[in-house]
Amino acid sequence: MSIEAQKVMFDSGNELAAYAAKQINYHVMGYYPITPSTQIAENLDAMKADGLHDISLVAAEGEHSAAGICYGASACGGRVFNATSANGLLYALEQLPVQSGTRFPMVMNVACRTVSGPLSIKGDHSDIMYALNTGWIILFADTPQAVYDMNICGLKLAEMVRLPVIVAFDGFFTSHQKRRCMVFESDEVVQKFIGEIEYDVDLLDMEHPVTIGSYMNEPDLINNKYQLHQAMEQAGALIPFIYEEYEKISGRNYGLVRACQMEDAQTAIFILGSAYHTVRSSVHKLREQGKKVGAFTANVLRPFPAEALYRLCKNVKTVIVADRQDSYGAGGGNMTLEIKAMLQSFGKGDVRVLSRIYGLGGKDFYENDAEALFEEGFKQAAKAFDYVGITQGYGGEKEIKYYGPLTKTVSSPEILRKSRNPENGHVLVENAKISDLTVMPKRLGPGHGACPGCGIPVNVNLLLKGIEGHVVLLFQTGCGIVVTTGYPKTSFKVPYIHNLFQNGAATLSGVVEMFYQRQKRGEYPAGDVTFVMVSGDGGMDIGLGSAIGAALRGSHMILLEYDNGGYMNTGYQLSYSTPKGARSSTSHVGKKQYGKTFFHKDTPSIMAATGMPYVATAAESNPVDFIKKAAKAQIYAKSEGMAYIRALSACPLNWADKPQDERNVIGKAVDCCYFPLYEVEKGQTSLNYNPENGNKKIPVLEWLSMMGRTKHLASPAYIEVTDSIQKEIDRRWERLKALSDHPLL
Repeated sequence: MSIEAQKVMFDSGNELAAYAAKQINYHVMGYYPITPSTQIAENLDAMKADGLHDISLVAAEGEHSAAGICYGASACGGRVFNATSANGLLYALEQLPVQSGTRFPMVMNVACRTVSGPLSIKGDHSDIMYALNTGWIILFADTPQAVYDMNICGLKLAEMVRLPVIVAFDGFFTSHQKRRCMVFESDEVVQKFIGEIEYDVDLLDMEHPVTIGSYMNEPDLINNKYQLHQAMEQAGALIPFIYEEYEKISGRNYGLVRACQMEDAQTAIFILGSAYHTVRSSVHKLREQGKKVGAFTANVLRPFPAEALYRLCKNVKTVIVADRQDSYGAGGGNMTLEIKAMLQSFGKGDVRVLSRIYGLGGKDFYENDAEALFEEGFKQAAKAFDYVGITQGYGGEKEIKYYGPLTKTVSSPEILRKSRNPENGHVLVENAKISDLTVMPKRLGPGHGACPGCGIPVNVNLLLKGIEGHVVLLFQTGCGIVVTTGYPKTSFKVPYIHNLFQNGAATLSGVVEMFYQRQKRGEYPAGDVTFVMVSGDGGMDIGLGSAIGAALRGSHMILLEYDNGGYMNTGYQLSYSTPKGARSSTSHVGKKQYGKTFFHKDTPSIMAATGMPYVATAAESNPVDFIKKAAKAQIYAKSEGMAYIRALSACPLNWADKPQDERNVIGKAVDCCYFPLYEVEKGQTSLNYNPENGNKKIPVLEWLSMMGRTKHLASPAYIEVTDSIQKEIDRRWERLKALSDHPLL
C-alpha cells in the first residue's frame, strides 16, 4: 500500500472536520448550532449548496433532539455525524449512553468549551470530561491536521467495534485557528480506507424485524455493560493498527500517546490538546539549559492508554498534570486522577504528582506559563494542587454603582389608564402617548454593546414603557445577555438573572413561586412585582417546551420573544423562525439550494393553544400598539397567569440591511402580513392593524427584497419559492382574519 495523492489546504479544525465528513459522505447529520462547533455544520451546508455531498443535514431545535435524530438514524443501517460543544454536550448527555449501550456507531466532534455558568464561550476541557463515563470512544486531536485524520480513523474504528466515537479538540485554539494541512485529493480513497458499512441490525429491515432498546433487568443488564467494556478493550487494541494502516496511505501516524524528551526526563508535564505544543517548545528551551524535562500527552481518552503512558514515565520523579478543567473537590482535574491511578496501578506510586488547573475560560497559555509549571515541579515543597493564572478579583474594593435602584414611585408614573371591559373582562388601555411616556425610566440602560440598529434594546424598552412598578428580568442565552452583562458591568437597573436557552421559563417560574411563598410567610414586603422573561435568537426553539410548561402551569410572568429570525448570537444559523428562502450560515444559497427550505414557525398560535390569557404580536413600527399590549400583559400576568408577546426584532448585521432603515423594514413586514399585529385575549382573536384598510398591503417580495438575506428571492430563478411564500402568508392572513371575525375564536 502506497501513500495516496494529497493536496494542501489552509484550514481550521472545524473546516477540516467538515471536509472529512464531506469525503465520507455520511447519510445523516443531526445538529444544533453552538459556539465554537457551529462552523462544522455551516461548512457542510455550504458544500451541500454547491452539490459537493449528499448528507441530509437536519437542524434540530436543541442538542438533546439532535442526539435523538442521530440515534434514530444510526439504528437504520447508515452513517451518522454530529458536532457540539459545552452545554450542548451536557444537554445531549442523557442520550450518549443510549447510543453506546445499544452499540450503534457514529462520530461526533466536540469543540471543547467552558461549561456555563457563568456563561462563557471560550475553550477549555470542562465539557469533554463529562463524557468519560458514557461508553463512547474519545479521541483527542491537538492540531487541525489531527482533527481531519481522526475523523477518518474514528469512523473506521467505530464500525469495527460497534461503538460511537467522539473526536475532541480545543475550542477556538484548534477549532478556529487555520493551519497548513494535507487532505486526500480523492473522496474515494477515504471511503475505501473506511470500507463498506456492515450492520448486523437494521431497523428498516422488514424481513428481519428487531426490537432495539429493550427493558432489561439483571443479569442481562450487567452482561450488556460487560460486552460494552469488552468492545472498549477491543478498541484499545485496534487503535494502533488502524493508525498504522492509515499511515500507509497518508504518511501520518497517531499513536495512543505522544511524547517529547521523555526518555530520561525527571520532571515532566502531562497536558492535553493544543497546549502540548507550547510545552514542547519550553522543553527544548529548558533542555538547552541542561534540565532533564519532558512533555507527554494522550491522543485517546477512552479507552484510557494507561500502559502506553506508564512506559513514558519510567524514569520520571515528578509529573505536573495540567488540567484545563477541575473535578471540584477531588484535588485535581480528571486527567490528574487518571495519571495518579495509572502510576499507582503499575507500582509507581512514589512518583510525585502535582495538579495544576490552568486556562479555564480560554485563558491563553504561553511558553512562560509552561516554564512556570516546570519551576513548580523543581520545588520540593510545591503544593500538591493549585490553580495557576488567577488574578486578584474585585473583593475589598468599593463597589461601583452605575445606576441607583428604581423606586416604585419613579417607575409608576400612572400615565396609562387601565380598566376592564365589563362585558368580556378584556383589559382596556388608554392614554398611551409616547410623548407622555418619556418620563417612564428605562430599566435597560444605554451602556450596552448591541450592534447599531439592533432591535433587542428597542423592543425591551418599548415593552417596559407599558409596565409600571417593580420589575425582575430574566434573559435566556442570546445576544441580549452577551451585550448587556459583560462582567463586571451590567446594563440593568433592575434585578436580573440569566439561564440557558432551554430552561429560561422554568427558571423564572421558580423565581415567581419563591416570591409568592416568601410573601405568604411574611418574609417579603407586600406589593407587586412584574416578572419578565426575554427570549430570542432562536430561544423559542430549544426553549419552547419549557415555555409551554410555564404557560400550562399558569406561571404569573410575561414572556417577550424578540424574533430576529435566526440564531444570531452564534453567527446566524437558521432557526425555526427564519423566513423560508432566507440565506443563513446553515441555509446557504447555491446551485443546489435556495436558502431555508421550510416556513417560519407560528409561535403565537402555538402559545395561544396553551390557553394562556393573553398572547400578542408587536412591532416597533407601531409603538403605541406595542405599549398598550405591554400594559395588558402586565395585568394578565399579575391576575390570571402567563402572557406572551412576540416582537419582530431587527438584526442589521445578519439581515444585511442598514441600521437606519430598520423601522421601515419592520413596518413593511407588518404591511405584507408576514408579521401581522393581533392579540388573543381570553381566547378571542382581534386584529389590531389591517393594512388592507388603508391600501397599504404589499406583496411579501417587496419586504424580502429589502434585506440581503432574502434579496436573491427576487430573481426569476426562485419564482416557485416566492410563490409558495406568498401563498402561505396569504393563507395565514385569511385564517387570522377569520379568527378575528368570529366571536368565539
